[in-house]
Amino acid sequence: MLDVSLLAAAHEAAAPLIAPPIVIALTFAVFFLFLGYVVWSYRDVANRSVRKASKLAHHDTAIDEYGHPKNH
Repeated sequence: MLDVSLLAAAHEAAAPLIAPPIVIALTFAVFFLFLGYVVWSYRDVANRSVRKASKLAHHDTAIDEYGHPKNH
């Protein structure tokens, strides 16, 4: 019967990693934090766009909750 550790060692020899595992883990952690920052930076976009649209729109036109002018 084939030993699992021998099989794992044989696989590692056939396909070595491009970097040590800690470097790969840190790279993905930094990338994950970057994506979290991107999501966090858009946290209040909907509210800001409604405020901006209401300031730019004419006062005779009502604006719905999505920032679009209401049709009568």
